[in-house]
Amino acid sequence: MALIPEETIQSVLAQTDIVDVISGYIPLKRAGGTFKANCPFHNEKTPSFNVNPGKQFFYCFGCGEGGSAITFVQKYENLPFVDAVKKLAMRAGVSIVEETFDPKAEQRRRSKSRLVQLHNESAAYFHQLVRKSADAQIARDYLKKRGFTLESAERWLIGWMPDNPAVFLKWAKEKGYTGRELSDSGICNLKDAQNPRAGIYVNWRNRLLFPIHNDYGDIIGFSARQLINDPKTGKYINTRETQLFDKSRTFFGLDKARRPISKEKCAILCEGQIDVISLHEQGIQNVIAALGTGTTEHHARLLKRYTKDVVLCYDSDAAGHKATTRAFKVLVTEGINVRCVTMPEGEDPDSYILANGVDAFKKLLADAQEFFDYKLKHATATTDLNSIQDRSHLATELSELAQMVGDKVAQEMIISKVAAHLGMTGQDFRELIIKEAKKRKFEASRSNNYRNANEPAREIILPTEMDGTVAYLCFLALSSSVALDWLCEQVESLYDPLAVTIGGHLLNHILARKPDPSNTSSIQSFLMTLEPADQLALQRNFSEDVPADPIKAAEETTSMLISKQLQQRESAIRTALKQPNLPSEKLTDLLGEAQEIQGLLKNLRQRFIR
Repeated sequence: MALIPEETIQSVLAQTDIVDVISGYIPLKRAGGTFKANCPFHNEKTPSFNVNPGKQFFYCFGCGEGGSAITFVQKYENLPFVDAVKKLAMRAGVSIVEETFDPKAEQRRRSKSRLVQLHNESAAYFHQLVRKSADAQIARDYLKKRGFTLESAERWLIGWMPDNPAVFLKWAKEKGYTGRELSDSGICNLKDAQNPRAGIYVNWRNRLLFPIHNDYGDIIGFSARQLINDPKTGKYINTRETQLFDKSRTFFGLDKARRPISKEKCAILCEGQIDVISLHEQGIQNVIAALGTGTTEHHARLLKRYTKDVVLCYDSDAAGHKATTRAFKVLVTEGINVRCVTMPEGEDPDSYILANGVDAFKKLLADAQEFFDYKLKHATATTDLNSIQDRSHLATELSELAQMVGDKVAQEMIISKVAAHLGMTGQDFRELIIKEAKKRKFEASRSNNYRNANEPAREIILPTEMDGTVAYLCFLALSSSVALDWLCEQVESLYDPLAVTIGGHLLNHILARKPDPSNTSSIQSFLMTLEPADQLALQRNFSEDVPADPIKAAEETTSMLISKQLQQRESAIRTALKQPNLPSEKLTDLLGEAQEIQGLLKNLRQRFIR
């Protein structure tokens, strides 16, 4: 049977915004951090259909339907699962390669896991070198000059690649990593691509290494910074594209900035890794950077999951201004509002903070201008507006940018502002926008494909029944990485209680598979492996807020679950003790077990295994 690999399903979900998908079928209305609508799967007058962009799932509190973007398309269009995945894959630009399940698929998954392990262990090794190796003094001096402390270097796991590659290769060999694995990781390359037996070489020498994480925390590559100026090589050299790393889809620092971005409802986009680290260390933590490439449509889609407001903080030279305009074009197409910081000449965020302090930089952020204000200010300083030709070129450029703005109210305000600045009538500039808009090739609008009113009734699927304590533990395990890790450590203690508690098999399944709670596509992909009734049972709890202390919540709930099981066992013992003519040996055993249970119940909260 042909299958779509789980990695592909995760990729489709990662590149899909569930709000965009569902709003293409039914009108959604924002309600705080979520969206609501009348449910398309049953008749109702009061909206109970909820779409959560942060967790990338939908759930109807009226009829119980819920799931991922794939589930919605599957149910709304009455499509087979594979066809729904293909439809969203085409929309997201993800290639689908179906495969028949075989050991090779498992081998690919293991290979990917092995590469993640290699990156994590290598990063720890490189960090120890920068801290302790006598040869790494040049790296320590550079970090000190840039204002890094040992603590900040440790928080970001900054490392150093020795000038002598044999040092790293010896370590890797002792750890059991093969030349093929080192080459696949991007840390090394094959000397001869046509002849793997020719050996490998290390890509970087005597460079500072900044680990690159994906948005849910795994190290997937490195950015290597020059320590000795060499015009023949780049100042920064990133890991080449690998099975794990694609720079067009990765932001530096997003793993640390996700929550601050959501909290501040804004992302600050810088040019360099050191700028990101410096701002984070100064308490400005909603900061990220692209890696050696301009902002791409994949970056924009990823950002849109967390915010619709971005502040660009690029260098003030000509290259920085061009990069700002390119970023605007990509971001505004995804409906993201763009403001721009004007950095003083020759300064970047890191150097500016070192010279002027963090409060001065916060003032620059507060003074960030809307993109068209920024563009007009720069044009005034660099363009001869008395020249008819120059002014005409500027008007054409600005009309091309203005027609990308989807919000018509905002576009009208831009028309008034730009026209007044250039000495044009609003109508003249509006006609330029229309002319530019006609040049663009727009994709055909998606048809709503409303269901036929006479469509047969859907099969009603009821959620699997679950004990309340088990349901909450499942919610914690799927919502918090620290809670999941803690619960996995308690498997032995949980074994008996889960075996006799309704829904216990679902928590066992979660702890066995360990989907990543910080990666919505991983969670949704895991849920799709379950029976529909089990999916519904788990999705019902997703609307809850994650507690401030997930481990404490897991401890208390686990204590309640174990207490309930012990009390049930104690009740069974009491019933057994009432039986007439019990053998003395059996009586002694039961009394001993009852006494033991009473002791456990008495001290459970204070003595529960951590």
